[in-house]
Amino acid sequence: MPSPWGSRRTPRPGPSQIPAPAPGARAGSRAGSRAGSRAGERARGSVTAEFATVVPAVLLVLACCLGAVQVVGQQVRLTDAAAGAARSLARGDSTDRAAGLVTRAVPGASLASEHRGEFVCVRLSVPSAFGAFAVFGLTLTAGSCALAGGL
Repeated sequence: MPSPWGSRRTPRPGPSQIPAPAPGARAGSRAGSRAGSRAGERARGSVTAEFATVVPAVLLVLACCLGAVQVVGQQVRLTDAAAGAARSLARGDSTDRAAGLVTRAVPGASLASEHRGEFVCVRLSVPSAFGAFAVFGLTLTAGSCALAGGL
C-alpha cells in the first residue's frame, strides 16, 4: 500500500524479479563474479607491485632533500666561521687561533688567509658532511674579508 505522504523509496524487487544464478556460480555470489574476482586479484597485485616500485624512489628523493638541507646548514656554518676567522686575523690574532675558531665551528675545514691591501681575507673549504654528496666529491667553500687593524 503506498504511503499517503508520497514515499520516494524504490520498492524492493519481488522474488519473481530477481534473476536466477548462472550455472556453476557459488551460492550468494553474482553471476560471472569468478572471472571478476580473478581480475580484481590481478589488479590488486599490480597495485602492490607499483607501490613496491614507487616507495624506494620516494625514499631516495626524500633522502636527497634531507641531505641537501644538511649541506646548506654546513655551508652556513662555514660562512660564519670564515667571517669569524677573518675578523680574528684582522685584529692581529695568530693563524693558529683563527684555525682553532674554524675547527670548533666546522671540523675538518682547511684555512687559507691572504692580505689584500687593507683587508685580511680568509678562504675555507671542507668536503661535504653528507655521505652521498661527498662520494661525488662535493667540496664546500666560503670566504670572507675584514679590515685589518679593526676591533
